[in-house]
Amino acid sequence: MLKLRITTRGNIMKPIHPGRILKREMAARELSANKLALALRVPSGRITQLINGKRGITAETALRLSRYFDNSARFWMNLQTRYELAIAEQAIGQKVTAEVEQAA
Repeated sequence: MLKLRITTRGNIMKPIHPGRILKREMAARELSANKLALALRVPSGRITQLINGKRGITAETALRLSRYFDNSARFWMNLQTRYELAIAEQAIGQKVTAEVEQAA
């Protein structure tokens, strides 16, 4: 079972790239990027980029990971969405709050 741990620095949560979660799961199973790529039938570079935080999880990759790890594609997509939203909130959240008025 995959478990998540949230890390914080002050009041700001440090976003965790979904590749880190995948990397931990692979380590627990003593699974190399190449071996996982072969099992998923994807290029090994895709897995390497993902676990190094250089690439996000696509819907296709989420489907393949969910089949391999016997969990849901939604789990993998939620990790990606939460990561992207956290990055955006840190980068432009205050700007958006200042620029956009709430509906009455």
